Amino acid sequence: MAGRRRASRHGILALCLLLVSLVACGGASGTGTAKADVQALLDRRSVAVLDRDRAAFMQTGALDWFENARGVPFASWAYRLTGLHRDGAEATADVELKYRIQGYDNAPVTVGRTLTLSLDAGGEWYVDQEKPAKKSAQQLWDQGEVAVVRGSSSLVLGVGRSSAALRTYVDLADRAVPAVSAEWGTRWARHVVVLVPKSLDGMAGLLGSPASSYRGIAAVTTGETGAPASAPADRIIVNPDAYGVLGSVGKQVVLTHETTHVATRDHTSAATPLWLSEGYADWIGYLDSGRSPVQAAPELWRAVTEGRTPTTLPKDADFGFSGDATKLAQAYEGGWLACRMIAQRWGTDQLRAFYQAVGGHKQRAGAVEDALKSVLDTNLDDFTAQWRDYLRAQLD
Repeated sequence: MAGRRRASRHGILALCLLLVSLVACGGASGTGTAKADVQALLDRRSVAVLDRDRAAFMQTGALDWFENARGVPFASWAYRLTGLHRDGAEATADVELKYRIQGYDNAPVTVGRTLTLSLDAGGEWYVDQEKPAKKSAQQLWDQGEVAVVRGSSSLVLGVGRSSAALRTYVDLADRAVPAVSAEWGTRWARHVVVLVPKSLDGMAGLLGSPASSYRGIAAVTTGETGAPASAPADRIIVNPDAYGVLGSVGKQVVLTHETTHVATRDHTSAATPLWLSEGYADWIGYLDSGRSPVQAAPELWRAVTEGRTPTTLPKDADFGFSGDATKLAQAYEGGWLACRMIAQRWGTDQLRAFYQAVGGHKQRAGAVEDALKSVLDTNLDDFTAQWRDYLRAQLD
């Protein structure tokens, strides 16, 4: 009996050693080791991106988008493995990528990426492909080689365009920044990042939305409203299809409008109605443009002259990109004329103070009403009546 017990213990020890051996050799129980190995691979890949080291990047996997992004001035780049799904010698990795652009991002941009991997002949993990994660937006370098042009107050990144063509965006953005600062003040970053994809589809890819949502929209600004100064820089994303058909004045108005959104982000919150945020951006955009109210608000002019003057300020729903184009135009025009009226009747300083007071409210309910009372010494009914009279006076 004693001999059999000793033999049993010996057998158990041998079995344990066999299991340990299997784990160490990358068997089915080696998930932890695989994760560590993949993270180490991603760390090497990050260093290669920052060093713009083509050879080192190739040692981590296929070149993919590497050549496209070599001109982008990254200040940081780091991957974090969040999930690994292994099937033998192949795997799919869920990854969080954080990167900063030098001189513009005060905090990293965070995006999801999906990597497919395989074990090479030497048993090392190798990246076969890297792409945006499901439901994550593309990065500009996913779409092609990125050309980079710097201005005094702007950085323009574009795909499918020469540096000379992108220089026109730089010139417009460099004029927009001081124009916005002249009205809003200088307590903002005072520089902008402009992304110029090749087409409307490229714009939609950067926004992670269907192209139909932005057809006819010249540009949009991404960024978290009410975000702190330590947030990543906003990106002004241009729709080259719609932007390209504008004249020189229209292009400047659009870039100045979007730059205003960048400047006002810290004071724009869930309490800010779109008629105010979009109207204020248009108000600065149209300053010194030489455009009269009839020229700048043709859809609202048509409504007023036909006896259809709006009865209320534009609602947020009226600003939906995929809705009625006429209603959308009237919403923007109505918001612009509301801000223009405030600037003319109360003054530009009061317009800015009103904007900040609304954005500083803790909730949407009562935000406009309280700011109207505290800053402009009026109420919503009287303000709306004045606005309707102003529309008729300016457009009839």
